[in-house]
Amino acid sequence: MSQNQRRADIVLPALTRRRAATLFGDDTGAATAEYAIATMAAVAFAGLLVVIMRSDEVRGILTDLVRRALTVA
Repeated sequence: MSQNQRRADIVLPALTRRRAATLFGDDTGAATAEYAIATMAAVAFAGLLVVIMRSDEVRGILTDLVRRALTVA
């Protein structure tokens, strides 16, 4: 028997309202997943900032800004 024939023999139960409520009603761990996604987004943003801050142009702008701020007029 080939794998395609075995897949055809599998019959999935119908998705009724009660079955859907049983399968998808419990949101245990949802907050943890949301925190994980927010943390990954924050890490990606921090990585982008690191790449931007390493450029010579941005470094020059920040150095000039600090020099102007520390210069007594």
